[in-house]
Amino acid sequence: MTTPNTAAEQIYPLFYSFRRCPYAMRARMAIAISKRSVAIREIELSNKPAEMLTISPKGTVPVLLLPDGQLIEQSLDIMLWALTQQDPQNWLGRGSDDSRHLIEWNDGDFKYFLDRYKYADRYPEQTASVYRQQGEVFLADLECRLRRTRFLCGDTFSLADAAIAPFIRQFAAVDNTWFASSPYPALQQWLSNFLTSNLFVAVMRKYPPWKADDPLVLFGDEASLEPF
Repeated sequence: MTTPNTAAEQIYPLFYSFRRCPYAMRARMAIAISKRSVAIREIELSNKPAEMLTISPKGTVPVLLLPDGQLIEQSLDIMLWALTQQDPQNWLGRGSDDSRHLIEWNDGDFKYFLDRYKYADRYPEQTASVYRQQGEVFLADLECRLRRTRFLCGDTFSLADAAIAPFIRQFAAVDNTWFASSPYPALQQWLSNFLTSNLFVAVMRKYPPWKADDPLVLFGDEASLEPF
């Protein structure tokens, strides 16, 4: 397994990310909240660095390489790694069973229909509106929850909110006009609050694509980040 290029980087986990990827977004949120510094390496999807492909041939982000050589290749596992280091807002302790159910639904059926709704021309078996309607089953469930409580698993932000919000953002962006007029006002407000939160703004900072001779760039240990 390859190791970081410089002695300075060896004390920090290496974190390969892509700014607009929803999986990378949620990993960055957990890292930021945990205040665990990592050496961030922003990639270009059309020009993935050989260093990343060597340690993770699957070629998708996020990828986290720990100083001891352990590799974490799934975004939810990266979130859990960060929050087990430090969880100052108790994301893991809020509605854990319910949270796990929602994340599994998001990452499974909802993501399946989201991809087909967003790229309907690649999946001509159904129309975009049909794929959207199938995705709305999840939206309707979230709407019911948010009419009862401020967040998905209660009155405080949790792992479920952080893990799911980037995908609802992506779904809404397929047709912003439709989403703004959809019958999900509580979900609309929740998403709007999320997109303007200090946490989301912080983790959406732009970084230039990483090159092998670039200096170390640290991510994490942010200032006080209240989600909403």
